[in-house]
Amino acid sequence: MTLSYVPGDSLAHRLDPRSKLLVQAGFAAAAYAYTTPRGLAALTLLAVACLFLAGGGPRDLWTYRAAFPVLLLAPLIAGATLGAPWFRVERAAATGLASYRVLLILVVAAGYVRSTPVRDSRAAIQRAIPGRPGQFLGVGVALVFRFLPLLRRDLLTAREAVRARGGGTLPVRERMRLVAVAGLNRAFGRADRLGTALNARCFAWNPTLPRLALGPADLPALAVGGGLAAAAVATVV
Repeated sequence: MTLSYVPGDSLAHRLDPRSKLLVQAGFAAAAYAYTTPRGLAALTLLAVACLFLAGGGPRDLWTYRAAFPVLLLAPLIAGATLGAPWFRVERAAATGLASYRVLLILVVAAGYVRSTPVRDSRAAIQRAIPGRPGQFLGVGVALVFRFLPLLRRDLLTAREAVRARGGGTLPVRERMRLVAVAGLNRAFGRADRLGTALNARCFAWNPTLPRLALGPADLPALAVGGGLAAAAVATVV
């Protein structure tokens, strides 16, 4: 599984990207405002619903597997102390809830990426943020979503090449160095080819983007996103 758009006809696929971005922003704000187990339980149901409405499932979360060890180890590291009592449960519990909030945000993000074409995301950002800043962010988002899967594939290819050449007998540190150097070389090579391609194709900061239009199906999404944002603000004021 890769972090990329998957064509489909689910409800999330038919929504305007701006309403989906509002849901994401509202969900992230609510996740950091409601940190109790009860609040996170309610947000868990909403996150699972977002992924389900995008036609996704648990397999889509495998894309974020690199973050799972960090989320799992963070509570243990936070709770450990250098002296008695050697481990503080309250610190570990607080960090565990924080890790779980991050996981929920990743679930919602997986639903968005799966159901939203890159061009639609760029159009939504450039229409939401006027001027050159919006164009810069739109181009950045488009490039990240298009080239992150390629860079990930390059790292996997480098790792397989090291194994095929007997690298499995090398120390872990040496294997990591070989894979990292090969990955960086390929990343810089792709960046050079990308710059040449952009110049050859007369790259434009403000190209013709797809038309976006809010429809009746976006009203519930706008209500959910706005409600989550308002609930998060209410906890602050």
